[in-house]
Amino acid sequence: MTGTFSAKKPQSLRQKRFQAPRKHQKSALLLGLSTAMMATSPLSYAASEQVESEEIQLDALKIEDRTSDTNPYAEDGAPYKARISGDERRVKPLAETPQTIKVLTQTQIKDSGKSDLKEILSAQPGITLGTGENGNAFGDRYIIRGHEARSDVFVDGLRDPGMTTRESFAVEQVEITKGPSATFAGRGSTGGAVNSITKQASRDYDFSSIEAGVGTDDYRRVTVDSNKTLTDNTAVRFNLLHAYEEVPDRAPADRERNGFAASLSHHFSEKFSVTGDVYHLNADDKPDLGTYTVSGGDPVEDLPTYLQDQDFLNTTATSYTLNLKYIFDESMRVENKLRYGTTENGYVTTGARGTTRDATDPDAPGAETVGLSTHQGWQDVEFFVNQTNFFKDIQLGGLEHQWLFSLELSQLNVINGQYGVTNNGTTNCVLPGRNNTVNDSYCIVDPSGNYITDNGNIMGRSIEKIGVDSDYNIKTASLAAMDTVDLNDQWTIHGGVRLDSFDYSNLVGISDPVDYAYSDTLWNGHLGAVYNIDQNANVYLTYSTATNINGGESDLGTSCGYGGICTSDPEDVGRPSPESTQNFELGTKWNLHDQKLLFTAALFRIVKDDVMESTADDYDVVGTINTGKNQVQGAEFGLVGNITDHLSAQIGFTKMSSEILESSTAENVGKPLANFADTSTFAQIRYAISDRTAIGFSGTYSSALYAGQPDSAAGENYKVPSYTVFDAFASHKFSPQLQARLNVGNLTDENYYLAAYRSGAFTYIGDARNAQLSLTYDF
Repeated sequence: MTGTFSAKKPQSLRQKRFQAPRKHQKSALLLGLSTAMMATSPLSYAASEQVESEEIQLDALKIEDRTSDTNPYAEDGAPYKARISGDERRVKPLAETPQTIKVLTQTQIKDSGKSDLKEILSAQPGITLGTGENGNAFGDRYIIRGHEARSDVFVDGLRDPGMTTRESFAVEQVEITKGPSATFAGRGSTGGAVNSITKQASRDYDFSSIEAGVGTDDYRRVTVDSNKTLTDNTAVRFNLLHAYEEVPDRAPADRERNGFAASLSHHFSEKFSVTGDVYHLNADDKPDLGTYTVSGGDPVEDLPTYLQDQDFLNTTATSYTLNLKYIFDESMRVENKLRYGTTENGYVTTGARGTTRDATDPDAPGAETVGLSTHQGWQDVEFFVNQTNFFKDIQLGGLEHQWLFSLELSQLNVINGQYGVTNNGTTNCVLPGRNNTVNDSYCIVDPSGNYITDNGNIMGRSIEKIGVDSDYNIKTASLAAMDTVDLNDQWTIHGGVRLDSFDYSNLVGISDPVDYAYSDTLWNGHLGAVYNIDQNANVYLTYSTATNINGGESDLGTSCGYGGICTSDPEDVGRPSPESTQNFELGTKWNLHDQKLLFTAALFRIVKDDVMESTADDYDVVGTINTGKNQVQGAEFGLVGNITDHLSAQIGFTKMSSEILESSTAENVGKPLANFADTSTFAQIRYAISDRTAIGFSGTYSSALYAGQPDSAAGENYKVPSYTVFDAFASHKFSPQLQARLNVGNLTDENYYLAAYRSGAFTYIGDARNAQLSLTYDF
């Protein structure tokens, strides 16, 4: 073990939340010197040795030996398993919360070898990826239980707006809530939400760690994580990141990440504390839109990389957060989170699609070819949010209540615009265009039918940032009240209601912009009951709702099919009813193996009504655009933690079905949803061979899905085939300070695809086989 000092984590931060203030001195911490770790990772210290911690009681503070995993939310000795949520509004441990919440801890994420949030989530069951409208490359697009969730991304319980690239270097754990959760999340969250819990400064330990890795495809990655106690009352933590790699087998496409995060915490007293943090990430990609899918067929294999030398996909994200906490007494406290942030996103990308040369082509009229296209856009985001949470534990009528009252004020401004792209290269083919036109174009197949592989400067682009095409603003005031009631030893009731009142404005257009403005109020809630079979097992039933508004997606203007405004007349923008979602979930959770292993199972049904469908008719003639209704139902199973003293795992399996119940297009009724995989599974297994060495593997399976717009019927002509991908990893501890980890991704070098655009024009390719070797030094 490294020389790490730590205060013992409380048995629960959610039960008996308000403990009496604890007084401690640094001398007390020094008495908690840990014994030497001999295994390769936090799990094997607890799993293989099962060493009982030696505890010392000093001034009401317990000091104990612990793993080097500093995640305060993980189960001691089982770092794949989270015990509690990092969102303190979840007042019960995860095993007692009546909802499917999948948590990926930092230890599990590191073992997996994945780092971008997109690749972490895409491996999880019940989650698929989507493409943007017409090649829109803004950030990451997630689909949870069949429903769009790209705007339902949170950091420490606060919405993280903007279509950005997200990284895990400063994350303790990623929490995936399945099913509507608008009481916590506000508008949206139809299929669920993603909440990243960040690393924060702590007085409870001192440590520093540097990790450096190299690998195939010019891979390199360096991270630093350091927490220091400056005084008895003050601590600081900082994280640094530099990473680069070429996309496996798709060079010159590449990915580069540079970032830092810093957190400063000060306790003015044992009752009052302030934590401030800053986060910055710069992501620079040369993006690859993959291949294309033939109508009625499969994605085209072995298409050469065709991105142009001038292509880019850039994200710069910065945020500042101030968190104040005050404990009145053991039963009452208040917390206030204030965040201001900005993101700058921009892309110019190249698409490819199979076509035939026009009859007027001078070199090979009528020949099959692959034509190139240009896709571009930029987005500047500025947001402010303030969330105040008041917690009160109270006994009424002999019953224990945990009250939560929440007030949230937020303002989001998103400016979307275009790049002026001039293609200066000499055209090499003539292709048919829309409306019986022909165009001088660029192709990557020569007249003889061979691929042109040296194609990076065919188009010879010059690029400049030009006009704004939409100015999106939304101001929201939210109130929520929740109560968790222990009726007796067997029964607990969870309930809550939330009001969101918003003012919406979206100025759309370049030369003659039109203002779409309206205001509305949304009501949502949840109600759940938990029956405890015994102290380690329960069954639960929960009901929850969510709502989506007209024009809710910030980057789409009047593109209705992807979440933009669905009414052509600005006077009608507020007339459609919000899309409403209801969810029922029946589940069970079992804590096993001395609470080191959690088994979960759930049956669920999500019904989304009043779905807005774009029509060609005037709103006054049609009378409504709330003509759609769909349903997703299925079962989800999970197993996470220590199966034995040497074997740990995270396993998930989801089996779902989807159906369009109502639609303005009659032939769509009965069809499944687009971008929907009915069967998916993920398993990550780790086995500690000895105190020093461990090996592991993971497997991801997804059934086939069909391309299309959100909430629409799957397009039967463009299929993304099913796939199975295996990864492997191994780690070895050379000394208490130094360890190595080897990761091999896509072990069998499977050709697989993640998502496709509704016309098949862009089909994302999964990474080819790759390998990385990392060294970690603790000091």
